[in-house]
Amino acid sequence: MAGETLRAPARLQVPAALLLTGQLLYIAVTQLHAGGDANDHHAIFATYAHNTIWMDVHLGQFLAIAILSAGLVGLFSIFDPQATGGRWVARLGMIAAAVAVSLYGALQAVDGVALKQATSAWMAAPEVEKAARFAAAEVVRWLEWGMRSYQDYALGLTLLLVAAVAWSPRWMPRLIPILVGLSGLAYLVQGWVAGSEGFSGTQSLAIVAGWALCLVWMIWLAVIAWRAGNADAL
Repeated sequence: MAGETLRAPARLQVPAALLLTGQLLYIAVTQLHAGGDANDHHAIFATYAHNTIWMDVHLGQFLAIAILSAGLVGLFSIFDPQATGGRWVARLGMIAAAVAVSLYGALQAVDGVALKQATSAWMAAPEVEKAARFAAAEVVRWLEWGMRSYQDYALGLTLLLVAAVAWSPRWMPRLIPILVGLSGLAYLVQGWVAGSEGFSGTQSLAIVAGWALCLVWMIWLAVIAWRAGNADAL
């Protein structure tokens, strides 16, 4: 019995694979995102207006986050509620994950569709209408700031709840929930920065930190899951 408690369950393979796939896909798709100083609205709006794959990239990002969120829900479902301090923690985590992916869908509707249309309309407008069109595009951008801020908060909370439920299982290396918690804090920082100063250099640093932390613990978890599956197959 003691040996069983020290070995990860084989069913960890599916959520671990979803998490790593979603994270890697998100990073890869984001490399196709139009670049530039996102807070220089005149310059970046022109870039957005001329970008031909804008909507495709944002759809790809949404699909990646949906895959990642499915992995988070699956991760919560494999923990024994009695061993992790109560069923309500895992259920709250599942709800937080659902809220996070819902907010991300709304964010991509604002960023991937509404902002693209607003910037294109600004670029195509006659000179007398350009000021009004630009102001409208900025409103959409600021709405995006708000959506991104609260989505980051929701994802950060979800990761903190993952860290909480991952602490108790004896087969879980103690460093993994610590890394998960740190990645959650990185997303909370992103949420604060996005809401207060938009897509600044500080935001970019917090994004890279979140990605790096997530990749470390997700790869580690995938290795543990793969070994557990192989052990059960023997």
